[in-house]
Amino acid sequence: MSAKRFLAGCVLLVTTAACDSSTAPSGTRVGLSFSGVRPAGVAAGFMAQTANAVGDSLSVTDGTNTLVITKVEVVAREIELRRVGITSCDSSASTDDCESFSTNAQLVVLPLAQASTQVLTVDVPAGTYSSMRLKVHKVSDDVGDAAFLVANPTWPARQSIRVTGFYNGTAFTYLSDVNFHAEQTLTPNLVVDATTATNLTVRIDLSIWFRNGATGPLIDPTTAGSGGANKSVVENNIKNSVKAFEDKDRDGDERDG
Repeated sequence: MSAKRFLAGCVLLVTTAACDSSTAPSGTRVGLSFSGVRPAGVAAGFMAQTANAVGDSLSVTDGTNTLVITKVEVVAREIELRRVGITSCDSSASTDDCESFSTNAQLVVLPLAQASTQVLTVDVPAGTYSSMRLKVHKVSDDVGDAAFLVANPTWPARQSIRVTGFYNGTAFTYLSDVNFHAEQTLTPNLVVDATTATNLTVRIDLSIWFRNGATGPLIDPTTAGSGGANKSVVENNIKNSVKAFEDKDRDGDERDG
């Protein structure tokens, strides 16, 4: 049985493993973790010095304005690993060429501390994997989202992201219907052997979401929602904020493997 078929019925949780290992296919344990913050010293510079993650909040300043993010929820779907030499999981003739952590819509709450949170551990066949694909997914009323809507009945209709926090002391809720695939090359490749467990971290860098350019001023989140002047700017920032890498100690830092 391939991991793709096994995982179709699994539910992704933020703090616990979602599937009973006793029913998993044979393979090596690979954890999937999410992180919302770059650790100190990664891509050092203006952003690293102005973003400060403390526990359950992330504070970003441009010297004049201050953004405090207190919660970020992202709907993820079709989280897949692709083997070396496979061009596309969509066109692959074999289900063994692409292994899935999840195929259904799942709600992920991104950690705001400088570390990662393991959300799922699965058995992945030994091999070399060159990329990860994750879909940030706008929830709809189709059959594929039925389980998500049952589990999250108050989720705002046709939205993929919800962020809450404060901008210059005023509370805000940012909603987005952005819908895209994030395909990330794994450098170096993720090598899964027959005996050693490992972990893959997907970091979604929240510190760049509400900015006008890498070193530019902050954007008021209330101007970035539906119909807002900065909607496309923030959505492009979100699309460019995803990075995936092997992270054995689950600290959200790609430099130590």
